[in-house]
Amino acid sequence: MSFQIIGDSCCDYPYLTDDYTWIKRVPLTIELGGEVYTDNAQLRCAMLVSKMAASRSAPKSACPSPGNYLEAYTCGADDIYVVTLSDKLSGSYESAVVAANMFKEAHPAKNIFVFSSKSAASGEIAVCRKILSLAEAGEPFERVVAETLDFISGIATYFILETLDVFRKNGRLSHLQSLVTGALRLKLIMGGDETGNICIRGKALSMDRAISRMAELIAERCKGRDMSETVFYITHCQCPDRARLARDKLMEKVAFKDCVLLRAGGISTIYANAGGFVLAY
Repeated sequence: MSFQIIGDSCCDYPYLTDDYTWIKRVPLTIELGGEVYTDNAQLRCAMLVSKMAASRSAPKSACPSPGNYLEAYTCGADDIYVVTLSDKLSGSYESAVVAANMFKEAHPAKNIFVFSSKSAASGEIAVCRKILSLAEAGEPFERVVAETLDFISGIATYFILETLDVFRKNGRLSHLQSLVTGALRLKLIMGGDETGNICIRGKALSMDRAISRMAELIAERCKGRDMSETVFYITHCQCPDRARLARDKLMEKVAFKDCVLLRAGGISTIYANAGGFVLAY
């Protein structure tokens, strides 16, 4: 049985390696400064960062239409696995589900399932890699779906941003919170809860301390668990050295199998901004 993994464009790209061509990406769009950009491999994220800094308003993203997804589903594969941004963060999941129902009605012999990653960026890639490992091993469709859902229920996502400006502009952070964190130069350690919503997990007075504290929090979560077969993923926005520091700090505390560094695509860029990174496993 042939299979295809399809993701929205918050599935980020490996840093300095191939582009994960086994993922078929369906792009979101980004509106910024009166211009609309398609979030694909050709989008220059450094340009986005520059335009965001010059804009008084936050960039806005729009999810793919069901028609966009439907076109991607028509790929000839027998088993189709779709991974989207958390359904709490974007309409991408709902759009993908609508398209999946349309596709299944037209192609009843095909198998298709849409996963809300309950995460974003590196978290989506973690889900995609889980699907890939199961499908390449020849697991039947139903088992791939069940094991992936179980994986998603335990996924952990953490992120630290250099600036909270985008969160302030789009209303996810109050003006008062923004002033306090800015005045104290606090770095918030944020993450996704079990439902896929954003929460604050800790804070520190510098980026280095925040990275160390994040590693401690993850070590506490992993205590007593065998992580020797687990890979973690880090999406960074124009800060590879910072991503490597986070990787090294965490590997010192937890015996993960490996770490994969990813570069931010457009959607990850407009939320992480320059200097931000997202870690998931």
